[in-house]
Order: sequence, then structure tokens, then C-alpha cells
Amino acid sequence: MKSQAERDLERRHRSFEDAPERVVDFYRENHREQTHAVARAKALRFEGLGERRMSAWDALMELDLLVDESDPDVELGQLDHALQTAEAARAAEQPEWLVLTALVHDLGKVLCLFGEPQWAVVGDTYPLGCAFSEEVVYAEFFSENPDSLDERFTTPTGIYEPGCGLDAVTMSWGHDEYLSRVLAGRLPEEALYVIRYHSFYAGHSDGAYAELFDDRDRELMAWVRRFQAFDLYSKRPDAPNREELLPRYSDLIARWLPDPLDW
Repeated sequence: MKSQAERDLERRHRSFEDAPERVVDFYRENHREQTHAVARAKALRFEGLGERRMSAWDALMELDLLVDESDPDVELGQLDHALQTAEAARAAEQPEWLVLTALVHDLGKVLCLFGEPQWAVVGDTYPLGCAFSEEVVYAEFFSENPDSLDERFTTPTGIYEPGCGLDAVTMSWGHDEYLSRVLAGRLPEEALYVIRYHSFYAGHSDGAYAELFDDRDRELMAWVRRFQAFDLYSKRPDAPNREELLPRYSDLIARWLPDPLDW
């Protein structure tokens, strides 16, 4: 878990106290609609990865104009955010696989291009099938979620065994889980774990849901925390220099993900 100083810095970047109304409205809908049954149905709906076949680079370009309604910090499109995150990791001399992860971590937001509403694509993620944690942003909105009335889901571990590991847990559905499936077998285990849980702030930043972690989670979550500094603290209102950066990152994707992907 992070130190108090680190958590204070994070809250200055994830400032929800004076968040735009679009952010509040997003989380109200997200927390109402993301039930255990809905998340499992979404996972089943997309498990065949048959929506489209395109390269990682093309997916990055497709997201150029998408603005994440859940983000209280900036209103840049996802391409600019990807470049900012990758540049922050590169400047910190991180392994090349982590720089690549920084570049592609949000590509799962192409779900919006397939007609999915943003409440089922973006925003913080959290376990379903157990009690909602107060550490999740806007946790008060979970009172409108039908799962809050289901006795099976009212304890800290709910339907799961303590220490079962996050692999056994149904998370709220979104771009994180989806992209980890698209890229399965193509990136290192650490990269796929970062992609899958980078929006799980209650877990990687606030220590919530620790009852569900196993030894693998405790080990790999350290990479999520390292990555999160580049994802969060790189956000700037000014767009990066695309003319300079796009050739650099086109080459990076060509080295790691040269072939078309099934989405």
C-alpha cells in the first residue's frame, strides 16, 4: 500500500471533490449498472473477440477523439494521453515492455467504437460478488446497485474464498479486462497484469480488497503501482508533440505487436 504522501499526491491528480458534472454523472451510472451478473454477461459477450480485426496502431489512431468521461483531470483525447504516459515511462528509463504497456494500456476503450456505453468501458474498476469498499470513488452511489441488497455479496469476500487471487474474481467490466484478453500471449505476464488492473485504484493505491489477493497478486501489484505514476502524473492539459512522437512509437509497436489483432 502507498504512503500517505503518495496518496495525497494521487488525490491532487484524481481530484473528485470539484469534478465536472459529467464525472459525477458517469460514476452514478457506473456504480448503479455494474453488477456481478452484468459483468459476467459482458465478458461472455466479448470473449470471442470477433468485433473487428485491426492492428494495435490502428486502434490507437481510432481513439484519437475519444474523451474519457470518468477523468476529472484532463479532457485530451486518448491518443494524447497514451503518448504522455509512454513518454513519462521512457523518460524514467523503464523497461521497453513497460513503455509499450504505457502506450497501449487504454486501447481497450475501443469498446466505445463497438457501441458500448462509457459506464461499461472506463472508470475505476472493483471486484463484484463481494461487499463494495468505501475506498472506491463515489462509493455512496453503490446504494443504487442491486448487488448491495444481495446477501451473498455483503461480506468482504462474498462468494469467494479468502486469498483466492484476483484471477478468480469477477471485476467490474471495462477496457482493462477486455484488453488483457485481446493481448493474451503477446506480452509479458507483468504487462498483462498492469493492463488488467491499472484502474483498480481501491486495490493498488488504498489497500482495499486485500482479503482476495494471493501471493501472485501481491508480487505483481508492485508493477501496477510503478506504472500508475506514469499513467496519472503525466497528465497535462497541453497536447504532446505528435510530429515528434508518433514515428518513435510506431516503431515500438511494430517491434512488439506487428500483426493485426482480434478485437
